[in-house]
Formats: sequence, structure tokens, C-alpha cells
Amino acid sequence: MVRIPLSPAERRRGERLGALLRAARGHRSMVEVAAAAGLSPETLRKIETGRAPTPSFFTVAALAAALGASLEELARASAAGSDRFSAEEDEGPERLSA
Repeated sequence: MVRIPLSPAERRRGERLGALLRAARGHRSMVEVAAAAGLSPETLRKIETGRAPTPSFFTVAALAAALGASLEELARASAAGSDRFSAEEDEGPERLSA
């Protein structure tokens, strides 16, 4: 199967999604969150770093549930380029807000 290369905009959206997930993870370890979502830590690492910019819907939904984040707001924030979370926010799982 031939995979169509991602556009620069799609890559940036994946990077924003990864950054949002990393910030939402806060002080929780990658291993802890990956296990709660039913993923390997390496898969989560690839998503957070943008190396896997187009994770499946079910993967994103599992991560959102494990982080206590709204799937709809997570999608909106990553598409819009929102920086709702910062690396300094270490309060644990938080809700995304518009």
C-alpha cells in the first residue's frame, strides 16, 4: 500500500496534538499514561514528539480518556493551533478548554 506523504499543515497539526497531549500528561509518567490508554510507551513517545503525526481515532480517544481530556476540545485545539497547556502545568490530568 502506498501512503500519500503528509502536507506540512498535517505535520504541524500532529506536532500540536503531541504537544497538547504531553502538556495534559503533566507530571504523570509516559509509562503510566500509556498503560492507562492501552498503548506502548514508544507509541505515546512517537505521538508526543510528532514522529507519528496521524494516530488513529481510537488511539487519540484512549489517550483523551486516560488524561481526562475532552476528545472534541482536544481535536479543536490541535486543529486551531491552541497552546492551552504549557510544560509548566504539572497539576495532573486537566480538561482542555477553548
